[in-house]
Amino acid sequence: SQVCIIFSDFGQMQNVCNLLIEKLGTSVTINPPHFYHTPEAIDTLRRQVCVTAVGNTRRKAQEVCRLFGQALGKPLLIKEEETKEWGGHIDSHLSQSADSLTLQERIQNATAYASCRVFAVFEIKGKENRRNKLL
Repeated sequence: SQVCIIFSDFGQMQNVCNLLIEKLGTSVTINPPHFYHTPEAIDTLRRQVCVTAVGNTRRKAQEVCRLFGQALGKPLLIKEEETKEWGGHIDSHLSQSADSLTLQERIQNATAYASCRVFAVFEIKGKENRRNKLL
């Protein structure tokens, strides 16, 4: 008989496989894992990448404002201009037989990457002169 188990945690998968081999010995055969990303996981990746890009943009704008003695205000416009995704190949779509790849190669081929380019406009506030405040 054959049992298929879906794991979302790679470490947990390794622990279960090791336990099965330890307890059942040669009576069990464990096939190499099949890696894939759910649509929800890819959507979460896209959102995280976009939020990170906006955060990076804000930090860069703050640094530029500091150089000119200004303070960064609230965002006036934030626009996601481009999102790219690559990697995350499903085992069966690889030109090389999936069985001939090492576990490391299979993980590398299945790893999904994403990048996002954003455009942001922030309000710039002049820093008040402390001397004027004291007068």
